[in-house]
Amino acid sequence: MADTIERIKCLIIGSGPAGYTAAIYASRADLKPVMYTGMEPGGQLTTTTEVDNFPGYPDGVDGPTMMVHLQKQAERFGTEVRMGMVTAVDFSDQVGGIHKVTVDNSKQLEAETVIISTGATAKYLGLPSEQKLRGGGVSACAVCDGFFYKGQDVAIVGGGDTAAEEATYLANICTKVTMLVRKDYMKASKAMQHRVTNTKNIDLRYNTEVDEVLGDQVVEGLRMVNNQTGEKEEIKITGLFIAIGHKPNTEIFKGQLDMDDTGYVITKGKSTKTNKPGVFASGDVQDKEYRQAVTAAGTGCMAALDAERYLQTVETEETVEA
Repeated sequence: MADTIERIKCLIIGSGPAGYTAAIYASRADLKPVMYTGMEPGGQLTTTTEVDNFPGYPDGVDGPTMMVHLQKQAERFGTEVRMGMVTAVDFSDQVGGIHKVTVDNSKQLEAETVIISTGATAKYLGLPSEQKLRGGGVSACAVCDGFFYKGQDVAIVGGGDTAAEEATYLANICTKVTMLVRKDYMKASKAMQHRVTNTKNIDLRYNTEVDEVLGDQVVEGLRMVNNQTGEKEEIKITGLFIAIGHKPNTEIFKGQLDMDDTGYVITKGKSTKTNKPGVFASGDVQDKEYRQAVTAAGTGCMAALDAERYLQTVETEETVEA
């Protein structure tokens, strides 16, 4: 049975900017990478209508088109891109050990190195009106999309450090920012809270939630509800930013890889190395600070270089032993 199991030199799990960049570098290093795209080929950028801050696109590019470009570039150098979902892993503790991977609950693979680029999923409120207008004014990244609402009125949902930071960022470029905090206090640090309260064009609303996002094709307004009094109010906005957190896609790696208390994979020092030899992590799955396409691509490059060096070390040791 073991003879029928496919052996892969470099397996890449996930297909966002990190995964595709890792594939480009790994294939150019003759690691013959095989990528499994996961449930959302291209990652979070496939839900982004316009990417204006990735180097090399002076006129901007929509997210899906950019992912197609990255895939073609990876395939041009020899990457094999496969549709499929990695559903289970068994990582070896030994240097030079073989990692066992299950795809779609059935197909068994063996990999000499694994690059994890499964990303993170932004948390949304789950309202039908919100989901309908994702990409039409509803966004989970103010730094990514805020520029398109320069000089306009927007709203942001959340009460943590990320929400506070994004609210002040938006306040620098937008006319008015309405900030909705579900509780009667903010979870953000005191320093971040002071930044919010000292910014004149941020309208901070406590005990306030989104009742409905208004608009057919694009965001035109917002109906808010006070969760203490039940009072509703409508405001005109063109953009709604959801900043209630991200969930790293690391469920299948729990119990095998070291993670922080929120589920992000911990990597060693400035590298992409995990606690398992030959297993590397890149992109949003290990980065909760920046979460940008360009930083994800950078760590994808690092992961491929780390994998290449790891394999060279293993091959050298095997030669010495022989």
